[in-house]
Amino acid sequence: MFGPLLADYRSTGPISRPTLNTGSAKSSPSLLRLERGLLAPADSIAALVVAVVFGMARTRRTGFLMLALALALAALSICNATPIFRPVSDSHRSAALELFSPVDGSFASLEEAYEALRTFEILGVEKKGDVSSANCPSVTSVLGSSSAPKELFYALKVNSILKCNVGDASFEGVASRLKAVISDASSLLDFYYSIGGLVLIKDQTSRVEVLLGDAEGTFQSIKALGQSDGRWRFSSSNPESSTYAAGLALEALAGVISLASSEINLSMIRTVNNDIVKLFDSIEKYDDGTFYFDEKVVDALEHRGPLSVSASVIQGLTAFASVTSESITLPEDRILGLAKFFLGIGIPGDAKDLFNQISSLACLENNRVSIPLILSLPSAVLSLTKKDPLKVKVNTVLGSNSPPLKVKLLRAFSSVSSDVPVIESQELKYDPESTFHSFILPKTVDVGSYIFVFELALQDSEDGKTYATGGQTQMPIYITGIMKIENAAIAVLDSDLGSVDTQKSLNLDRENDVSLSANHLQKLQLFFKLSTPRGHMYKPHQAFLKLKHETKVEHVFLLGISGKQFELVLDFLGLVEKFFYLSGRYDIQLTVGDAAMENSFLLPIGHIELDLPEAPEKAPRPPLQPADLSSRYGPKAEIAHVFRTPDKRPPKELSLSFLGVTLLPFLGFLVGLLRLGVNLKNFPSSVLPATFAMLFHGGIAAVLLLYVLFWLKLDLFTTLKALGFLGVFLVFVGHRTLSFLASTSAKEHVVYNGYWIGELFEFCRPHIVKSGADRTKPCSEFFFLCLIITRNSIM
Repeated sequence: MFGPLLADYRSTGPISRPTLNTGSAKSSPSLLRLERGLLAPADSIAALVVAVVFGMARTRRTGFLMLALALALAALSICNATPIFRPVSDSHRSAALELFSPVDGSFASLEEAYEALRTFEILGVEKKGDVSSANCPSVTSVLGSSSAPKELFYALKVNSILKCNVGDASFEGVASRLKAVISDASSLLDFYYSIGGLVLIKDQTSRVEVLLGDAEGTFQSIKALGQSDGRWRFSSSNPESSTYAAGLALEALAGVISLASSEINLSMIRTVNNDIVKLFDSIEKYDDGTFYFDEKVVDALEHRGPLSVSASVIQGLTAFASVTSESITLPEDRILGLAKFFLGIGIPGDAKDLFNQISSLACLENNRVSIPLILSLPSAVLSLTKKDPLKVKVNTVLGSNSPPLKVKLLRAFSSVSSDVPVIESQELKYDPESTFHSFILPKTVDVGSYIFVFELALQDSEDGKTYATGGQTQMPIYITGIMKIENAAIAVLDSDLGSVDTQKSLNLDRENDVSLSANHLQKLQLFFKLSTPRGHMYKPHQAFLKLKHETKVEHVFLLGISGKQFELVLDFLGLVEKFFYLSGRYDIQLTVGDAAMENSFLLPIGHIELDLPEAPEKAPRPPLQPADLSSRYGPKAEIAHVFRTPDKRPPKELSLSFLGVTLLPFLGFLVGLLRLGVNLKNFPSSVLPATFAMLFHGGIAAVLLLYVLFWLKLDLFTTLKALGFLGVFLVFVGHRTLSFLASTSAKEHVVYNGYWIGELFEFCRPHIVKSGADRTKPCSEFFFLCLIITRNSIM
């Protein structure tokens, strides 16, 4: 159950972290190992322990937690083993496509474009979309402008891959500008980008003059920035030396040699060779045999991590070695250790880190110093039950086949005891079809963890000058198998005589359901025998029995070894206090687990009814059990509800008849309108009032339509929202329409009353004129009385 789980886990080799922090300050070796994703087996299992502890703590499955912890601790016995390094695989190709994702084929900058295109080129990944048409315009634009040397450098880098249509005139202009920069250069970066640009022009066209007139002077100017320990300064004004700058300087010096119109003084080249040897004297090492470079002076602004620094040195070293006739003698274990460093990173989660890793491995794949050969295992876990053979493969860092060689197994010993080897001096058999070196495990190898020590021997002595094998290589191998479980039984014993009261056999290959009963004067005995596929007795790292009371109180007991079998005897008389005097049913569960067991198990084997004495007054009480969160917050039981039978509906004819009756008042309303002679004579004739009147009537129609839609499909909130907007609209246009109608009515009323005032005045006028002084007063009073009555009627 758990054995194969850990076996598969261990066969995956080193853990690949999703991200790699290369910009932090220098860390301890353990932290750096964690950053680059390279954990020793013990560290890997420790990480698994933490995950299991937190996961099981959340579920409170105590038995499973203890078993997982035990299996993890078992695997910790190979803590001194070396991690398994594997060449570049399809996982790197998938990561490259994910990390370098252009937008419509175009990248953010030419530097990023080159890193992506170079990574794709090394890994053999097909480019997505039309990358040339998207990036070549940027290349031609930069090469045709007065850009900085760095921009020109990366434009030429991209052009070396895409082969854009760049004319010789552009190359000549760039070459002249770069030569001018070299003549006035005072910093290492100016030399690096300018000389690198000229080398790229030389490789892309032969019709442009790029050779340096004073190559030795340029060589000396760069060499003047070097230090006695093999490191370089970025400029003469900066006293701090850098290992990263050393790689740039070596690459720039290699460019000067290739651009020289005449031979560079051999003594100058030998001096640089000595500087390289001194630089490798400062290399740092891990216990697993990996080597790396790192900056000794930490600058918070310019600090680079071990990956970028090591990549710079490797690229500078291989570039310088490729242009000189002098051989560079370096210990092959350091070249191989650097290769293991880049491979041990796994798959970086950053595009820049992935480029540094892949480009460095490409430099190591084909160089004149030493080509490292990587010994890897397709699986670090072998099953004795399945008779798995030991398989080993030897490749270069990018996965190419190795030259003819032999793989020797010098010795293999248990990680627990290294004094007595179980295998000595065996040669693995080579299969040309699968390119694997294989070996059948002898009977001296049983289940457990082992350290296998290999050695590579090249068949052609001349290949020893080209390839680095690294001497002896230690690899962790874990041997698993299905254990034989025999003579398993559980019994209830009498306490006084020790005689068997009840005994039942167990089949530990499946669940059991035995039923036992005992009192506090009896004992419970469990025993079984465990042996390996080779027939040897095996002691797993975890074997315990758990009794769980019906109140959820648990008790765990470890099994011991008695003779050649596992045995546990529980004397209930001495355990009554530990059992809190709780009588009743106890479920029995047996757990046996080990990382080497393919049939580890956690099985219920039945229950026992215990009859314990009553608890005294001051007896300890059982602890309160935590609430079961799964039952409290988990999914509730499904509620099955049966709806009542719907009421019987009336006949269809009756419903239609009722609908017709409800429509009769509406028809009566229409007939009434026709009888009253409803017309549109008062409808406004002016443009603006008529517009408001039509909008008002349209709004009323929209409200009615909204009611219909609410009845058919709309919900209440949507209807109210739309009705609110329509209401505001109707208030506005209705107010304007009613204002016009009111003003028209008021004007007609004033004209009508004015007419009667005039008639009244004409009636009274003869009386005022003809009557004389005596009759004027009554007539005037009558006239003004009429005016008052008329005014009141108008108001």
